[in-house]
Amino acid sequence: MTIAISNLSFDGPFSDPAQLQARSGVYAILGRGTGNWNVVDVGESANIQDRVSNHDRKPQWKRCGHATLGVAGYYCDAATRMTVEKRLRDQYKPSCGDR
Repeated sequence: MTIAISNLSFDGPFSDPAQLQARSGVYAILGRGTGNWNVVDVGESANIQDRVSNHDRKPQWKRCGHATLGVAGYYCDAATRMTVEKRLRDQYKPSCGDR
């Protein structure tokens, strides 16, 4: 399954980060009540599966008030993932993970 985030095709959303591939890329933490998914947080890593599974902001994601949380991944190289992460942060201004 895939989800479009800012015209990019992300794998997911998944309820379990273990469903992400252990690859370089950008992850999006998504939340929803009964409607559409909303971007809660965005980040990048050389291994997005490991990063999301062990993320220090995980408790914050759960406190954002969404009934359901999911994670989606966009796989790319290091240079691309930094550019994509910045673009998504600028566009969505995620409620968690202010830098």
